Amino acid sequence: MTQRSVPFLQSLRQWLNQIEVRDPNVAKQLYKLIPAQCPFARDLKFMGRTIFHIPPLCKLNPFYDELMGLRFRALCYLVDECGIDIQAFS
Repeated sequence: MTQRSVPFLQSLRQWLNQIEVRDPNVAKQLYKLIPAQCPFARDLKFMGRTIFHIPPLCKLNPFYDELMGLRFRALCYLVDECGIDIQAFS
């Protein structure tokens, strides 16, 4: 990683952390688009036996924590401010 990209990533992290969710439609879309768990973990099986495990790679994403925080803020907005039952989205 070059020296120039580090401040760029940091500014993107700060921007993601500063997003305030104030619209129910935006909150619903964020909640639906950002997965609650890493979708990449897989067990490769052959004849019923696991031969290889691919671990979750989401922690390698430099924005993983910020995206989880944004999803959580959207969820809290829907439940606390809008009184929406999020089980309808599952």
